[in-house]
Amino acid sequence: MDLPNDWFALLALVFVFGAKHGLDADHLATIDGLTRYNLRQAPSRARWCGSLFSLGHGAVVMLIALGVGIASTRWQVPEWMEDVGTWISIIFLTLLGLLNLRAVLLTAPDAVVSPVGLKAGLLTRLQSASHPLAIAAVGALFALSFDTMSQAALFAVTATQHGGIAHALILGLAFTGGMLVMDGINGLWIARLLRRADQRARMASRVMGLLVALISLTVAAFGLARWLQSDVALWYEGKELGLGISVIVVLALAYIVTQGLARPPLAANSAR
Repeated sequence: MDLPNDWFALLALVFVFGAKHGLDADHLATIDGLTRYNLRQAPSRARWCGSLFSLGHGAVVMLIALGVGIASTRWQVPEWMEDVGTWISIIFLTLLGLLNLRAVLLTAPDAVVSPVGLKAGLLTRLQSASHPLAIAAVGALFALSFDTMSQAALFAVTATQHGGIAHALILGLAFTGGMLVMDGINGLWIARLLRRADQRARMASRVMGLLVALISLTVAAFGLARWLQSDVALWYEGKELGLGISVIVVLALAYIVTQGLARPPLAANSAR
């Protein structure tokens, strides 16, 4: 991963990476499960599940950034880590894209589509958490993955080249901030859909499910193309921020559309 040398460009890029990470299918699936559980156990807390999950996740990122920042004078990220991280991302994104596409196709017409995640599926029991600290702890546990840890380490090493440990912590905060925005919005959106659970909400969940599957498969295909074709990798250099923002814009537009789909018809509002 080639990161910009300009500090403010790097800060913006890391924020965007955090926002993209917040849209990871495992985040979506786990927040969905936590929100469903809390709608039954603690309805007032349900809409905050995304934010609490993200804060726990971000706390681990900050600790990694701090640790790597302290050790960066004696340690450098191995070159092989980038290739391993690329292939892990390609494989996981492909599986997640196919699983979410399958979920959309197989969900009963009278049900809201639930996002699918790999870690979320393996750790389903963790989604039965209601206390705020327990929800944050689930987010922290999900941060203990090669992809998250390698990203945080790379950002921290790069940040120390700009000044020191303080810069590593600032990048950790930027990553956490981007993730918090997207996970927080996702938690609010899921809570709203589940509270309504009518035909429009079911349609909205299918639109978002298809989009998550499409983006996962597209990003996986692009990652494979970058690894196989040097021309694609060269073309990508310097465009990380723009492409990351494009993904977020597409998802934001889809979110606005699905919010419109989930909104009750005017006739229903006037009848209340």
